[in-house]
Amino acid sequence: MSKYRLVLLRHGEGAWTKENRFCSWVDQKLSSDGIKEAQNCGKHLKALGFEFDLVFTSVLSRSIQTAWLILEEMGQEWVPIQSSWRLNERHYGALIGLNRAEMALNHGEEQVKIWRRSYDVTPPPISESHPYYEEIYNDRRYKCSDVSQDNLPKAESLKDVLDRLLPYWNEKIVPELKSGKMILISAHGNSSRALLKHIEGISDEDIINVTLPTGVPILLELDENLHPLGPHQFLGDQEAIQAAIKKVEDQGKVKSVEK
Repeated sequence: MSKYRLVLLRHGEGAWTKENRFCSWVDQKLSSDGIKEAQNCGKHLKALGFEFDLVFTSVLSRSIQTAWLILEEMGQEWVPIQSSWRLNERHYGALIGLNRAEMALNHGEEQVKIWRRSYDVTPPPISESHPYYEEIYNDRRYKCSDVSQDNLPKAESLKDVLDRLLPYWNEKIVPELKSGKMILISAHGNSSRALLKHIEGISDEDIINVTLPTGVPILLELDENLHPLGPHQFLGDQEAIQAAIKKVEDQGKVKSVEK
């Protein structure tokens, strides 16, 4: 029997996910499909009997909106939500706003995979001339974060994401878990991958092959030391989940031209 159970997920599809662009810290709402994904996730979690005591999200709207929709479907709107920039998506620096398939065409699929999935490779940093620089760094949500705006990242590797996430995990989330609370974390592809790497001890080399689809809940069952009792479990129709994983992996590939 597990001592603790935790549900983790990547938010539902965002507007830029649909357009295959690096969204990162640009604030986007869910697409119409993303709304359905979040609602279906809530329905599934309700059917499985989950009852949450606390929800953690990033400060980005797509993460928060996903949590709202899930709780609404479960009839658990009253459950408290805590948000932190430390659960934000990875900061993709100068790549923000660019189309992944076009990047694969220009730089090669392997380079795009390294930028998207590797552990310690950092993309080029965002500059003040970048079209989304002002939108990100003048955003009021970062003026009330636990670091100064000068210390916010300008680009991150997955290792950097884990480094900024771990203090929040250890100081905020772990004590709530150990107090017996059932927790939902509505985060992003890379903040979720970083957390999975930490909890499951996934190697630097193997993490490149871990892909998370949008809107699919992941169950982690942990012992008293927060060590996993088995591999993480995707909850839902497994065939549909594998198709969704392939869809995410294909985002970084050159699009074939239809004849």
